[in-house]
Amino acid sequence: MVKAVDRAGAAVVNISTETLRRSEGESSWSFPGDRLLEEFFRDFLAPLPGRRSRTSLGSGVIIDPKGLILTNEHVVRGAKKIRVVLADHREFRAELVGSDPPSDLALLRISARGKLPTIPLGRSDDLMIGETVIAIGNPFGLSHTVTTGVVSALNRSVRTGDRVYHDFIQTDAAINPGNSGGPLLNIDGELIGINTAIYRKGEGVGFAIPVDRAKRIVEELIRYGEVRPSWIGIEVQDLDESLARYFRLEGRGGVLVTGVVSKGPADQAGIRKGDVILGLGPLFVPSSLDFYEALLAYPAGSALSLTVLRRGRIRKLPLTTGVLDPKRAGEEARRILGLTVEEGNRPLREDQSEEPTPVGILVGEVRPQSLAQRAGLRPGDRIREVDGLLIRDLDDYRRAMVKAMRRSRIVLLIQRGPYGYRLTLELARR
Repeated sequence: MVKAVDRAGAAVVNISTETLRRSEGESSWSFPGDRLLEEFFRDFLAPLPGRRSRTSLGSGVIIDPKGLILTNEHVVRGAKKIRVVLADHREFRAELVGSDPPSDLALLRISARGKLPTIPLGRSDDLMIGETVIAIGNPFGLSHTVTTGVVSALNRSVRTGDRVYHDFIQTDAAINPGNSGGPLLNIDGELIGINTAIYRKGEGVGFAIPVDRAKRIVEELIRYGEVRPSWIGIEVQDLDESLARYFRLEGRGGVLVTGVVSKGPADQAGIRKGDVILGLGPLFVPSSLDFYEALLAYPAGSALSLTVLRRGRIRKLPLTTGVLDPKRAGEEARRILGLTVEEGNRPLREDQSEEPTPVGILVGEVRPQSLAQRAGLRPGDRIREVDGLLIRDLDDYRRAMVKAMRRSRIVLLIQRGPYGYRLTLELARR
């Protein structure tokens, strides 16, 4: 164990960030290019006092001798500046290569002379409960603290705030604030996970992202700067009591396949309408919420298997996830949200004589009983932002939906007449 720590310790780094934080009373309203709305809100907008910086602290792992560092997304979220300190006390300004909130992983890069020490990547698909593990990090700012424990459980799901993360390694190795982003090692000093969450209701319960999943995310971040959303071309719904009784799944759950896109990944894998999906990869999916959130962990091009119940028989069907491109994302949004959209270059009122509003797209039709209707959207509403991204035209909307389809909810900034408000659509409950 001493050799393992000595082998890996030099590749563990301290990460601190400075993050802009909105001061109390600062308004988030912004309607660039809209003179009418800017004038309307001008007298009601709060003054913009100076913003204050907040410093956060975490850990990271050097995974490439040229300076690539893997850490948690929440460690660097919203950072204005990222500072990395190595084990030999050298300090560097880091740049963000890319991040992926659904998996809570981020990739940084520093420029240093010569090769940097790295931790060899191990495997997480062969872990055994009871296996000895080692955690290294910077809890409470105490650099290179080492704790040991065992693998307590595998394939755990963890809820932190409004997010649910799946397929975690659970360990009783002490993981405290500041350990986030640090390595979980096996007895040979190989990286098997990234420490990422703390169960605050009890001691001796920590969680780590399996290294096999982290490898897939890193490949996407290096190649594209982000994780391309996956698509399998399927619609599912929860099993109500009568359906659960019909399929003899009372108390077990599962999701019923209600639609399969022709020639999509699920169709090519042999998934059929009327199948009941019991599991996705190693995870049991008792509800549509669990199914869609579990799918978020797989980037485009991932190989996975679905456990399917068909005509009383359980079978495993392998498939490879497809790429959710902007055009397909727009189609998925129309199908899932239940609305159509059109270019927003016509005025807000038929009698308006001013120039057409240049920002935002218009809601066309809203399907009855759809997510859009239940959230309160109406034909003629103008969509100004999707998850904080400014929407100028249909291309912006489709690109925003590529990212939005990987989340469990979407936040829209809607303009109706001279008023603006935000709506949240719960995608994972569709």
